[in-house]
Amino acid sequence: MALRQHLAQKLEQRLSPQQIQLMKLLQVPTMELDQRIKQELEENPALEEGNDELEDEFEQEDEFDDADGEEEFDLSDYLDDDVADYKTQANNQSKDDEERVIPLSGEQSFQEKLTEQLHLLYLEDTQFTIADVIVGNLDESGYLNRSIEAIVDDLAFSMNLDVTEKEVLHILQLVQELDPAGVGARNLQECLLLQIKRKQDGDISRYTAKKILENHFEEFTKKHYDKIAKKLEIDDHDLKDAIDEILKLNPKPGGSMRESAKNYQQIIPDFTLFESEGRLELGLNGRNAPELKVSREYETMLRSYAEGAKSSKSDKEALSFVRQKLDGAKWFIDAIKQRQQTLLLTMGAMMDYQEAYFLSGDETKLRPMILKDIADVIGLDISTISRVANSKFVQTNYGIFPLKYFFSESLSTDSGEEVSTREVKKILADAIEAEDKHNPLTDEKLMDLLNEKGYNIARRTVAKYREQLNIPVARMRKEL
Repeated sequence: MALRQHLAQKLEQRLSPQQIQLMKLLQVPTMELDQRIKQELEENPALEEGNDELEDEFEQEDEFDDADGEEEFDLSDYLDDDVADYKTQANNQSKDDEERVIPLSGEQSFQEKLTEQLHLLYLEDTQFTIADVIVGNLDESGYLNRSIEAIVDDLAFSMNLDVTEKEVLHILQLVQELDPAGVGARNLQECLLLQIKRKQDGDISRYTAKKILENHFEEFTKKHYDKIAKKLEIDDHDLKDAIDEILKLNPKPGGSMRESAKNYQQIIPDFTLFESEGRLELGLNGRNAPELKVSREYETMLRSYAEGAKSSKSDKEALSFVRQKLDGAKWFIDAIKQRQQTLLLTMGAMMDYQEAYFLSGDETKLRPMILKDIADVIGLDISTISRVANSKFVQTNYGIFPLKYFFSESLSTDSGEEVSTREVKKILADAIEAEDKHNPLTDEKLMDLLNEKGYNIARRTVAKYREQLNIPVARMRKEL
């Protein structure tokens, strides 16, 4: 087959580097934006923190001379000697302002606290090594998910220790005596038993709870209370007291120690939306509008290199590098500004769309809203709205919510009116909260309840919404 050349015209839509940068900045939350700005400040020395209006003057005009192939540019596009320095800088902080930072203390890990307790026991070297391996194999909830046989093999191959399963089991029992109670258990039943045994003080309710965990654990997990009461020959009052004792136990003993050492990520809202005298006021977090400027040193550097660029090859290369950094700084500043505008435009449209909710805080007043609704209002693409709603939070008079919270599908009522599924879930949750816990409502009864209120909904949809609300089935909600 012969090779042929031909000309063809076609239309293509490609994103410029500036557009790609803007799309990436749109989807990051406030905390990540801080890190992204710090990264850009480190990578681009032409970018500095502060306020400077010089970046608005940048208009790169690249012209090429066909005769010698050299690139020509107008230096005045990058420099403006008519603007005084004091006019391009702003300082919003007083000298008397103190910046106070609260240091975070470094907590011990869960395993480190257990190892510290091991040093208080009188253990031989081999026993301590076995105990240390057991502690190292505990998961974050405090359970030992590895078999005794597997731990014996680990000790033989990695520690060169020849021990028996009986010896490992003996050390495991010592580990289970450490604090918190229940640590080192191999399953939930053993975990609860370890805790209830430490509480044995002659109390009849705890004794009954121990018998339930030992002999009727499966019936307890399935809430077959009638079978338990019949087998133990106790009345409902005694059974309820025993169940209450079990419910006081901690199913994840390791979690109680890990929670205290865990560093929680603080949510910083991207928007503030408050009601004042019947009107909504929208604001953007100051961290989303950082003050950035182009370095004055790079302006001076550009001028000096431009003067010798015609004669020196090294100056030409330096000039190209400086111009590249200046352009990068300008693009980044423009992208930050466009990000601010897009965030405010999108949140403003959402505020108008859900005005009834933001004024009252009544969840049932949330209108059905999807990404396309907001995209049609402000004339942007759905993907842009999705990026804005991703990982963003708004602070209102009624709490801090993710933007995705306000998006929901619609559901038709008997009158043909479209309501938000969020409204149906709220009514569903309120009905379950107000139900008789001795005789909880089944999904069938919940369906009938919603149908009576005019919501056309099937039983399987009720089950789906209930699961989304993390509400168990009626049998698991039953109480004595």
